[in-house]
Amino acid sequence: MSAEQHSHPLAGRTALVTGGARRLGAAIVEALHDAGARVVIHYRASGGEAEALAARLEAARPGSAACVQGDLVDTLGLPGLAERAAAAFGGLDLLVNNASSFYPTPFGRITERHWDELMGSNLKAPLFLSQAAAPWLRKQHGAIINMVDVHARRPLAGHAVYCAAKAGLEMLTYSMARELAPEIRVNGIAPGAILWPETGIDEAEKAATLAGIPLGRTGAPADIAACALYLAAPGSYLNGQVIAVDGGRHLGF
Repeated sequence: MSAEQHSHPLAGRTALVTGGARRLGAAIVEALHDAGARVVIHYRASGGEAEALAARLEAARPGSAACVQGDLVDTLGLPGLAERAAAAFGGLDLLVNNASSFYPTPFGRITERHWDELMGSNLKAPLFLSQAAAPWLRKQHGAIINMVDVHARRPLAGHAVYCAAKAGLEMLTYSMARELAPEIRVNGIAPGAILWPETGIDEAEKAATLAGIPLGRTGAPADIAACALYLAAPGSYLNGQVIAVDGGRHLGF
């Protein structure tokens, strides 16, 4: 491997990251870009942040970043979203299904709207966007990375619908890994406590969470981004894996 290939292993490849304007999505976008990829940043409402991120990446390497807007719960719009993403740089090599809705749904107060929103963003959208992007990914022998969650296997109290959606996404990852091989590899990342939710968590809850992590601390967005780079590596033999990046939290809360 040349020095250029070693420092920029994704050079010439194009990645679409859903929910790529903020938080973990932005960290993944930046890591893929640093590795040489061209990045398509999907956003729903965070247009200002998406455009600012794209502008910063474009300044570092012209012709390497673009944005696409879309509501992932609008299933009929997903083929068009995939087409616009592919058109940005003439194809797709990687899809990262990162966008996610997260909020509590206490049992007894769950509504159909909660079900539709949480299942829609966390399970339905990754399926139908992957299906729409598959023709381009297949041509490039590309990859899909699904952002799962440690709570896909160990439920979080008060979040039954979210946990069920992420459990479905984990099984979807395994199913697609079989269905789409050998042309497309499909893997997942199951983050633990990386970034605290922006609302609805107090210091006592944070302390209880940390007490259940063998490493005794939260992770960093860079930990998730590094795993994404590992899974995105061209020619990798990894397929049908969901990697927990959680400080050991999956071992038992």
